[in-house]
Amino acid sequence: MNLDHLKLFVRLAATHNISAAGAEFKLSPAVSSNYINKLEENLGVRLVHRTTRKVSLTEEGKVFLPHAENVLLSVESAKAAVGVGKITPQGTLRITAPASFGRMHLVPALNEFLEQYPDLNIDLRLSDTIVDLVEGGFDIAIRDAALKDSTLIAKKLASDKRIVCASPAYLSKFGEPTSPSKLAEHNCITLVGLETWSFNTGAENVSVKVKSKFSTDNGEATRDACISGLGITVASTWSVYQQLREKTLIPILTDYPLISESEIWAVFPSSRLMAPKVRVFIDYFVDYFGEQPYWDEC
Repeated sequence: MNLDHLKLFVRLAATHNISAAGAEFKLSPAVSSNYINKLEENLGVRLVHRTTRKVSLTEEGKVFLPHAENVLLSVESAKAAVGVGKITPQGTLRITAPASFGRMHLVPALNEFLEQYPDLNIDLRLSDTIVDLVEGGFDIAIRDAALKDSTLIAKKLASDKRIVCASPAYLSKFGEPTSPSKLAEHNCITLVGLETWSFNTGAENVSVKVKSKFSTDNGEATRDACISGLGITVASTWSVYQQLREKTLIPILTDYPLISESEIWAVFPSSRLMAPKVRVFIDYFVDYFGEQPYWDEC
């Protein structure tokens, strides 16, 4: 089985375009199409559906993809073990991440990361939609959640501390709730699907379904609405740490910690070996965020 054919197939699975995939290897569209044809002939199955606009993987292609990736990774590992070929990570690292977290905490760190690994390119897609890593052709996903998907391998990058907060203007006008139950008397700002807030009161856990006058699917929008005095909200400290330091937002209900299992995770499909480019990315950001992330420093 020709490794060049496998490499092209793996990139084709990510780009869904024969010409684009072939261009990465300086191949013409005709040669690229011939490579895929030969791979299919060798296997005796059709791997891709071809249309005039793009290609997509057949069911057989989807099954074959992780095996092709593992073969290529195994070859690179074998070369590195005997000092052949490039040991440093190379190629394009495709990442998907939540929009706000990626913009605030990944992008500012990428310059130093790429200086350390000059043979790497980054393809970063920022979206709050949870995407399928294999279907989307991503190497790694950053997720801010309580991870429950057993089909993924995960590495914790940082903690995700969540607080209740409000602006000084709101607290001056409406007062500060003295317990979670008092939230019923206040305007609250919620993320869609997170209208119930759970607290540890010491004796028992209490869940409060808050009254929301403004709901949105974007964390930065809830933060900005809170700053403007629209109401009380729950926010991750990574999102509001600058406002907390500037005192444009004030933490409240501090005697009643929020109950949350969310953390910042790096995940990748369990069907794949951890590629060197994935490993160095994870190691870099584990070190960059540290035991106590900079957003939680006093």
